[in-house]
Amino acid sequence: MINPPSAADANAELEREVAKLIVTALNLEVAPESIAADSDLYGDGLGLDSIDILEIALVMSKHYGIQMKTEGDDNFAIFKSLRSLSAYIAEKRSK
Repeated sequence: MINPPSAADANAELEREVAKLIVTALNLEVAPESIAADSDLYGDGLGLDSIDILEIALVMSKHYGIQMKTEGDDNFAIFKSLRSLSAYIAEKRSK
């Protein structure tokens, strides 16, 4: 009998998928698996800026069918890390 994937496995898989989308969308010269789930996407972490975040929001909206507001109060929390972005997508996605 095959066990269904655990929530932790599903979250890790989504994080890997989102990391690949980020690397592809921004043409980054890093391996997706080198992006730590809890490191900051902004500034000293991955070094993204507001334009990069807008591009990521567009890609995530198209890929997962979620609406992301450019002026959302919770955007900083959503885009803080790969883990927080993936958790938001898991909660809101329609695809």
